[in-house]
Amino acid sequence: MPAPQASMMQQFARAKFMSFSLKVPTNWQEPSGDAGKQYSDAFKPEERTTAPGAPPLFMAASANKYHTDTQKMHIGKIGKFIDDTCSAICGAWGQWQTMTSGAAFVVVGPVVSVGQFIGPPMGQLMMANGAPMSSPNEMKYTNVISTVIGTQWEAFVATIKCPGLPFYPAYAALPTPVAPPMPNVPFPLGQFVSATPLVSCNVMKPLMIAQLADPQAPFMSQLFESICTGFEQCFTIWNKATLVTNVMAIATGGTPISPLPAAGTATMPPGGLV
Repeated sequence: MPAPQASMMQQFARAKFMSFSLKVPTNWQEPSGDAGKQYSDAFKPEERTTAPGAPPLFMAASANKYHTDTQKMHIGKIGKFIDDTCSAICGAWGQWQTMTSGAAFVVVGPVVSVGQFIGPPMGQLMMANGAPMSSPNEMKYTNVISTVIGTQWEAFVATIKCPGLPFYPAYAALPTPVAPPMPNVPFPLGQFVSATPLVSCNVMKPLMIAQLADPQAPFMSQLFESICTGFEQCFTIWNKATLVTNVMAIATGGTPISPLPAAGTATMPPGGLV
């Protein structure tokens, strides 16, 4: 499966952010009594009831124009950050998948085990794919997101191992001393052994909060959780659907007198994850 489309991750992340039902202005309360009448009289009739913005990434604290304007400003600003971040992640993901190779697969007859995947740093690819950096706050959030996702992705990739899958059925027994090189029977990446929790929201969100180290940062927890949720949901789909292909074996076999299973190693050139 190709890397997730940005639109898919954006949808997942936005849906999660909307689930928090955040109101702006924060902690605003409608005045009552004489103060309430004075507050109402301070606005023109057409300013007292206005339409809220959409999609509702935030909820307006009231229908007052100043509140719906604040809501619309936050929707535009936070929505763009989510969209741009997801686009950068998916762009980096696509490049990583295309550039990643495999090595050190152990071939014994038809069965392959161990192995490792080698790819470029995901965090650096995110930054090169337009991760949002247009303000000091965006720079802080983006640096944290790219660092944590990059570090956790690298840790996850290091755990991917082939558990003993029948890549080469023709290698069960060979009556020749040299086994012909051949590509593997494709298998889903999800059938490999790996530590998938390393790229889960439950693991990455606390790491982002700790690395940002700013309890007062606006919407920090909700933003990180939304990005991580979108990432995890896309990863779950990708991991199950992506095939490991074109793993080329170099092995030796038996002899015409004593046929033995092929044994050797295998490698995957870039482009084998499809």
